[in-house]
Amino acid sequence: MLIVKNTEVDNVFKNRHNGDIVDVTTMSDLTNLYYDNVSGQYQAGEELQDVEEFNKSELVFLSGEELPRCWTDPHYRSHKR
Repeated sequence: MLIVKNTEVDNVFKNRHNGDIVDVTTMSDLTNLYYDNVSGQYQAGEELQDVEEFNKSELVFLSGEELPRCWTDPHYRSHKR
């Protein structure tokens, strides 16, 4: 059994439109529900790609799951279930 302990793995998401891996540079921006955009870099090849802005709506977890509403919707508590 292999156990990987790497905190950077938590910063890795997938672009929902093209399936490419995005390394979010600041997790606090991603979890801040008042920020619509985050800075990140595509992980492509061996060289680091340039930092660019990503809209949170473009990102999903590697599994394809959506980001939690509490990261994206300032009114998530007032919506009816």
